[in-house]
Formats: sequence, structure tokens, C-alpha cells
Amino acid sequence: MNTLTTLEPGGPRRPRLVPDFLPGPVTASSPAFYALPVVAAGQRALARAWLWLALAALVGSGLFSVLLVLARTPGINAWLPAGDFFRVALVVHVDLSVLVWFVAIAGLLWSLNLRPARTRAGAALAWLALGLCGAGAAGMALAAFVDPGLAVMANYIPMLDSATFRGAVGLFGLGALALVLQGLVRALPVGPALDGGGALRFGLHASVVATGVALLAFAWSLAVVPVSLPPKAYYEILFWGGGHALQFTWTLLMLVAWLALAQACGGRIPLSPRIVLLLFAVALIGVFGTPLAYLMHDVSTVEHRDMHTWGMRFGGGLAIAPLALAVLLALAPLRRLGAPQRPLRAALLASMLLFVAGGVIGLAISGSNVKIPAHYHGCIVGVTLALMGLVVHLLPQLGYRAPSGRLAVLQPWLYGVGQLLHIVGLVWSGGYGVQRKVAGAEQVLRSTGEIAGMGLMGLGGLLAIAGGLLFVVVVARAMRWPQR
Repeated sequence: MNTLTTLEPGGPRRPRLVPDFLPGPVTASSPAFYALPVVAAGQRALARAWLWLALAALVGSGLFSVLLVLARTPGINAWLPAGDFFRVALVVHVDLSVLVWFVAIAGLLWSLNLRPARTRAGAALAWLALGLCGAGAAGMALAAFVDPGLAVMANYIPMLDSATFRGAVGLFGLGALALVLQGLVRALPVGPALDGGGALRFGLHASVVATGVALLAFAWSLAVVPVSLPPKAYYEILFWGGGHALQFTWTLLMLVAWLALAQACGGRIPLSPRIVLLLFAVALIGVFGTPLAYLMHDVSTVEHRDMHTWGMRFGGGLAIAPLALAVLLALAPLRRLGAPQRPLRAALLASMLLFVAGGVIGLAISGSNVKIPAHYHGCIVGVTLALMGLVVHLLPQLGYRAPSGRLAVLQPWLYGVGQLLHIVGLVWSGGYGVQRKVAGAEQVLRSTGEIAGMGLMGLGGLLAIAGGLLFVVVVARAMRWPQR
């Protein structure tokens, strides 16, 4: 690695690590150098803590997903408890693997993008956000055993209708609010002379704004949705608007990760920072239709629901194709990479494969069957793989070793291929009309094709679980020793 002296906005000149395999000269103003903010010494402890929370969420989600996959695998599910067990495990698995994991990684990335706190209260707010999110995540997992209540399969944030689980989700929401507030107040400026790093900082800013809109939508729904509704209808309406807004956050973070990983592999992104900033703005602008949906239509109407759906479908998707093409063009000429870069390329390619597969499956959805979870599993896992690659990329800046070797390269492919088999099995079974959110005898598998499809789903799910846990192993091994 070489060092490059950069002028951080509002601060002194600081050394930045630059990969020594990048072709040609690299300067701080290079328009194609897409690097994330340097981890400041004062932010390292906070960033590490968010990483620990993210890893804990993955471990907890993996344990619950083992029970989930076994509950849906023909032959094995007969030995497990029936529907209620499956639904409780599904609720906790989804909330840990999507909500907690994504917010924790967002906390890690946003902590890199903060100016030094001017007061003790400002610094305390950052740690308060982490503490509230950690307590909320632990409460969600604990509620599954001590106070599960009724499992409600609401979209975006499934719930256990119990006081313990509701309180845990409320704590987590307060932590996310504190995280967004400090991200809005203390964010590093993009800079007067826009470069690649400034474009990525704008992408991080945009993801904070999108999360703020999502929290506003959750609060708005909480104020207007009648509590007299049955739990299924109540939670579905409550989380619909904010859940759609959060998809803009995850998409923006994924796009930031794609660019940063392609650059870290030595690729030259064939887009100027101004074009990238414009694409990030396009990916963000659709989220501002969220408050319009609340102003124009009652939250219980079909028009309200459809406005969120179409806003996410068109507003959030326009920036993905050109950025994905630019990343592929940047990776195309790369042949022999160094050992630390090979896991990054594997995570990037696997992420793009799963995200595209999920998008294509979304075009084939008809009716309420297991094609729907196949679609969102592909897209969500695409985001997850991108963020996993970003974690591996940032470990040296956090003071740990860079993972390398066969396991580090195998992990994204094992996780990605496992999830690909998982969603292919779901699409196969969905063609026979197998219903979503059911398990065991409730699946009513009649034909050989249905059984084969769900069996493939089970095999892929188990491989994906192994890949997810292998990620924890790879990262934990790197964290055992400080960077040399």
C-alpha cells in the first residue's frame, strides 16, 4: 500500500492508504477515485462497535434461519413444531437479518462520515444511538422465547404482537432516530471541488436522508392508523410507507458499496463524479413521494399503497442499471488481483448476480405464492453481499487484518450460490402455486415437482446459512489480530 496525503473537509492533511496496484498516478482530485471517507482515529471505536452489532445480528439471524429452513424442508419439517414455531422464527430471522444488520452497517458507514463532535452531548448521542439499537435487537431475540405473542407476517417489519417485542422495536426505532440526527448534523461536507470521494459522501448523505423520511413515515402511520384494527391489518398498514422508504436507503448503500469495491479492486469507473452524484440524486428523489402519499390518500386506501409501490419501483430503480454497467466495465479488464482484493471482487460479483436475479424474478410474480419471497430474497441478499464486501474492505482501516485466502474468496460465492438455489427453488415451487409464509403440512405439497422445488429451496438455504456463518468466521479471524 502507498500513502496519499489528502485534505479532509474542515481538517488537516491526513494520510490515506491507496492500493499500490492501481494503474497510473492517483491524486486526491482524481475524478475516478471513488474512496470512502478515511476512518478518523476518534471514530474508530464507534465504527468497531457498530460492526460488532452487525455481526451479532448475523449470528442470531443464522441461528433462527436454521430452524426456518428445516421447518420448510420436506421430510425434516415433520420432526419440528408446526406453524406457530415457523412464524415466530421467521419474524425474528427477518428482523435481525434485514432491519438490524442493515441499520448496524449503516451506523458503521455513517460513523466514517462524521465531523468531530463539538460537545460532549454530540459525542454521547452517537453512542446512545448504538446502545438503543443494541438493546432493541437483544429484546427482539429474547421476546421470541419469553413473550412471543401472535406472529404477524407484516411486510418490511414482521412483528410478534407482544409488549416485549413492541418495546424492543420501539427502542430500536429511537436508536435509529438518534443515528439519523447525528448523521444529518455532523456529516462531512461533499466539498467545493467534487471528486470521487465527495460523490460517495453524497451517496452516504442521501441514505441518511432516505432513512429520515422512512422514520417520518413510521411516525405518521403510528399517529393515524386506528389501533382497533386486527393485528395483521394494523402492522401491515403501519409499516408499509416507511418500509418502502427504507428500500431507498438500502439501495443507496449498495450502490456506494459497488463503486467503492470496484475501485478497491483496481477498476477505473468510467463515470465522472458529477454523473455519479446525479445518479445518487435520482436514486434518492423518489423517496420524497412518501410524504405525498400520506397527504394525498388515507393510509388504508389502495391508492396510498400503490403510490408507495410505484415510487419505489421507478424512483429507486433508475440509477441501478447505469451504475451496474459502469462497475462491470471497470471490472472487465482486471485479471490477476492481489490476495486482499480477490474477496472484494467475489463479493461484488455475487452481489450483482443476486440483485439482478431478484429483479428478474420480480417481473414474473403473479398471485400470492413463494415467488414473492424469491424476489425479495434475491434483492436483499444482493444488498447484504455488497455490505459484506464493504466490511471486508474496511477491516484494515478499523485496525484489523485484511481477510485473504480461499475461505475469504469462497464465502461470498457459497452464500450467493446458496441463495440463488434457494430462490430458484422458490420460483419453481411458486409455479405450482405453493403459498408463501407457510410451513410443514400447511404447504400442501402434492406433486413431485412441488417437493423437488422446495427441496432445492432447503438445500440452497442451508448452503446460504453456511455462507453467512462463514462470513462471521472470516471476519472474526481477521479481528483476532491487529493490522501489521
